[in-house]
Amino acid sequence: MPEGVSNSLVNLGDLAKPADTLIKKVSKGIDGIFLPFQTVRLAKADAKAALIKAQSEVEVTDIQRRAIRRWLNEEEQKQQNIEDITRKSFQYLHDDTDAGNMDDDWVTNFFDKSKIVSDQEMQVIWARVLAGEANSPGTYSKRTVNSLADFDKRDAILFSKLCGFCFWGKIDSDSSEIFFPLIFKSNADIYSNAGINFSILQHLDSIGLIKFDINSRFFFKKQPPKLFVSYYGETLCLELLNDSYDNDLPIGQVLFTNTGQELSQIGSGTAVPAFMEYVKEQWKDYLPKPKKDDGVDQAINGTNSSTD
Repeated sequence: MPEGVSNSLVNLGDLAKPADTLIKKVSKGIDGIFLPFQTVRLAKADAKAALIKAQSEVEVTDIQRRAIRRWLNEEEQKQQNIEDITRKSFQYLHDDTDAGNMDDDWVTNFFDKSKIVSDQEMQVIWARVLAGEANSPGTYSKRTVNSLADFDKRDAILFSKLCGFCFWGKIDSDSSEIFFPLIFKSNADIYSNAGINFSILQHLDSIGLIKFDINSRFFFKKQPPKLFVSYYGETLCLELLNDSYDNDLPIGQVLFTNTGQELSQIGSGTAVPAFMEYVKEQWKDYLPKPKKDDGVDQAINGTNSSTD
């Protein structure tokens, strides 16, 4: 390839349509950053050319050279982060995604916050947020994106552990299913053995992911007489006490905030062994009662008799 000629981030012709559309949307949102052009692609080359020109016109001091080199290195790393996150998002796009519906301001804000993220695991989280927003615009608010910018890898790991104690359920007749935590007693062994305890929950509360109240219990209000919830593929049927939509279901000491609810959709948690059995014990009053069979009961009690 001749010197000074560069490829774009990717060959758009090699991409499926959703990824192609996302690249174009990102390019529009952040000044054509992925579009091909016939000069060196990165700002590093442009700044180098400016430095050469400046050297030919005026004397550049050592401190100016160091400042320019520092700026070049920083901008090159930010560019690399933007490209890495965008590439990683492709695998999470739906076949029918039209990223052209994304809000331009959202895209600009997203990359303004994510461009300093170089950790590979954190980039995956940012990539899933980008893809999630492309798949369904409005899924992630700017506030959630801005909050994510303050998280470090430890926060992400702790939040992922909490998601291991979350169930799916449709708890509002007018809404879709949601992912919700079940922390009935924060000091119970089932939680502490998996790395979730009082101090961790306080920390997740302090960074705006959950509401944690050790002195009270949260409830889902006005639930139907029968409710189905699931835990990583295993479904549980609950039969509540009233025959009308006037039941309260206790869910423990923790609720997701709006930010936590949005980030929980990334789905990075894994099932905790024996947690379903623990939940059944906590909700034993709401489990379906066994149906009695008189014939079986009599046989068990020794009351069955036969005639010759």
